[in-house]
Amino acid sequence: ASKASADLLVRSYNKTYGLNTSISISSNNYGKNQNIEKLIPKSISLISKDNSVPLYGSGKNIRDWIHVDDNCLAIDLIYNLAENGDKFNIASKEELTNLELLGIIYKSLDKKEKIMFVKDRFGHDFRYSLNTDKIREVLGWFPKKNIQDSIKELLIK
Repeated sequence: ASKASADLLVRSYNKTYGLNTSISISSNNYGKNQNIEKLIPKSISLISKDNSVPLYGSGKNIRDWIHVDDNCLAIDLIYNLAENGDKFNIASKEELTNLELLGIIYKSLDKKEKIMFVKDRFGHDFRYSLNTDKIREVLGWFPKKNIQDSIKELLIK
């Protein structure tokens, strides 16, 4: 609700006062230096120490994961090239269940899976998905990184 409200405020200032605006909506980001509380760095840390990874519900929730470098490049394009008042979705089209994501991390670390399923959060969305046709067609943006290779890069210290 807060994200939708922010979009409406930006759009209202664009329409009412002629403020030059653009809006970007991004899928889940990952990359170096991400806060340890987030799923990917937390999982890497726990798995590296041979600890179980807590996973909400059945682990079948689906998320699109985009590398932060790709997201920043897209935001830069939007900032510099978008028409006044335009809005773009940014996503990699790499949708994975949380179980699939953990599988990639376990495989990259060459560790045996140890997952502890925990009670799902109240109101937890099953799937986040964004249509990126517009940014690809209008601005020619495509992600350069894929999650398989990027996860391996996050393991190198």
